[in-house]
Amino acid sequence: MSAKSIFQEEKNPRGIPKAPFIANVEEYLGGPDGAVETPLKNFQDAIAKYRYMDANLTQRRKGLEDKIPDIRKTLHMVEFLQERREGKNKSDDLEDDLSDEENSENPQKLLTTTFELNDTLFAEAELENTDTVYLWLGANVMLSYKLSEAASLLRSKLELAEVSLKATIEDLEFLREQLTVMEVNTARVYNWDVKRRRERRLAGEANGKKGG
Repeated sequence: MSAKSIFQEEKNPRGIPKAPFIANVEEYLGGPDGAVETPLKNFQDAIAKYRYMDANLTQRRKGLEDKIPDIRKTLHMVEFLQERREGKNKSDDLEDDLSDEENSENPQKLLTTTFELNDTLFAEAELENTDTVYLWLGANVMLSYKLSEAASLLRSKLELAEVSLKATIEDLEFLREQLTVMEVNTARVYNWDVKRRRERRLAGEANGKKGG
């Protein structure tokens, strides 16, 4: 059985192949005279692929860990604006019987906040009562949404990002287990070959002495 066929048999839920553990090296190589060069090369190729996947998933994990707090923070702000607007509307309903003069004496206060210009620079702004926000969608694209639509979109994006992060962490743990297995396999086959060479050398020396 070749190493290549084993790698294709069992996979994790995201399609990452499981590494075989070589319990019996001699049997795996096809007997005491089995060649080790091809299996060792297959092992090194598999290790290189696992490390490549590990690097990509590590980068993906970092991106998600940076992205999720931003989505959560944006969602909290949209929910705050939504609650504030709903509270304002309820207040307006209660004040329907007040005179125009009384209403003019108690205008709706503007919301003062700060927004980020870059990592170390913030600016102050006043927000009017609004039912619309603008969200960055990536690739320099920004669209306007009603508050309820924006909240729904952000909740969906947050849920997807959290599910993706969980799967990425699971894949990284799985990959590192497979890397360990392949490194152990490599050491076992290499040590088996060293032992075989030493035994053959000693056997040859013993036969030489007998012949002498």
